[in-house]
Amino acid sequence: MEENIMSQRKIIITVAQTGAFHGKEANPNIPLTPKEIADSAYNCYNAGASIIHIHARDKNGVSTNDSKVYSEIGSGIKAKCNVIIQYSTAPANIPGTNAEDGMKLLYDSDLFKPEMCSLDCSLIGTSWGDRTFVYEWYRPFLIKYAKMMKEMGIKPEIECFNPETIEDVFNILEPEGVLDNPVSLSFVMGMDRISQGAISFSEENLDFMIKKLPKDRFVNFSSICIGAKNHVPGTVMTILKGGGARVGMEDNIFYAPGRLLKSNAEMVERVVRIIHELGMEVATPDEAREVLNLKK
Repeated sequence: MEENIMSQRKIIITVAQTGAFHGKEANPNIPLTPKEIADSAYNCYNAGASIIHIHARDKNGVSTNDSKVYSEIGSGIKAKCNVIIQYSTAPANIPGTNAEDGMKLLYDSDLFKPEMCSLDCSLIGTSWGDRTFVYEWYRPFLIKYAKMMKEMGIKPEIECFNPETIEDVFNILEPEGVLDNPVSLSFVMGMDRISQGAISFSEENLDFMIKKLPKDRFVNFSSICIGAKNHVPGTVMTILKGGGARVGMEDNIFYAPGRLLKSNAEMVERVVRIIHELGMEVATPDEAREVLNLKK
């Protein structure tokens, strides 16, 4: 019976191709321009990805929240394939930005609208280069923008950097009626090296985060396991414990110790092989839409 259940599971694969921090200085194969990101997304889709998580860069390769750049990326991907597009709403990694800057793209009536957007739900302080800053994702802010996403027909991807945040999601956000079922949630693990208030990755911590989820309902969860040491073990553990898979160069730039990833699709191909070896299947984008109850 248990083998039957495992074989029926279809794993949703999300790819975070580009983040807000490192760029081509870390891995020359990371896509930064809208065309590079769209081409990479198409290759990931062909490899088995259902969701593409998007951060944008300006013409100089610098992190940006410019809605025009997001729209160029989103429309470029949609012209190539049927993958689910998920925009990041984290503030750009540049001096002077704040939480509201990350949400500016939602106010652009000409935005190429995604099916999903990230909603980061933890208060963390991050040190990067010569800057130290606090992400001001306060409860009233989260309620406001979860409501706005709901009204726009955009499903939030809840990102939790620590266990307390999971309690906030289900004790503060959900009672406000701003989250549709099923909640889609990611555990962010391994940011502790640069972010105060973020949990490290370990199987014990992963188990604890999963146990914080409500027992009486289905939550679609995955783990964002940062760094080469954590990435593959964390992804496989999460799949085995009932979650989805997230891979990509935002989280990890290495295929193996000392060997940089040649592409984001290379990591998708590997996780697809692992999923099949575990006796499970990979969800298509339309199957993922059905699981996540995305708005048509």
